[in-house]
Amino acid sequence: MDRWQERIDAVWGDDTISDDERIRAIDALALERAADDPVALFERAGARDSAGAELAAKALYRQALDGGLDEERRVRATIQLASTLRNLGEIEESLRMLREEHDRPGIILHDEVAAFYALALASSGDTAAATSVALETLAPHLSRYHRSVTAYARALGGDT
Repeated sequence: MDRWQERIDAVWGDDTISDDERIRAIDALALERAADDPVALFERAGARDSAGAELAAKALYRQALDGGLDEERRVRATIQLASTLRNLGEIEESLRMLREEHDRPGIILHDEVAAFYALALASSGDTAAATSVALETLAPHLSRYHRSVTAYARALGGDT
């Protein structure tokens, strides 16, 4: 991990600072990089999102994704943007983004994507599909009843 990312992580790990202080600290670190650096944009978006400034976060997430991120950050930015969209009432776009990510074979952070996909499905009013996604994701982690829970999840979900 590079030193810049370590300093960003230290800001995120500091529970003694306010949301506004976190935004200012991350913005100051972002100034060390090019204005269009996707990683810096992603960190700036996350700081705003965490502080409840979803509209500002939304634009920065889009810029970060358009700029090209490594695979882990791309998935994280997709999750975070989709969650922001859901919070802003833009459920259909949130669902589309999360469905695409959820259906991608072999993705990293699959369970994390599934959790936010289930939330978006619930927000859309499709609680059966939300329950299906959540249970199907949970099933492999159970010590027993994997097959039963997976079957019930699929029966609930239809084509999720």
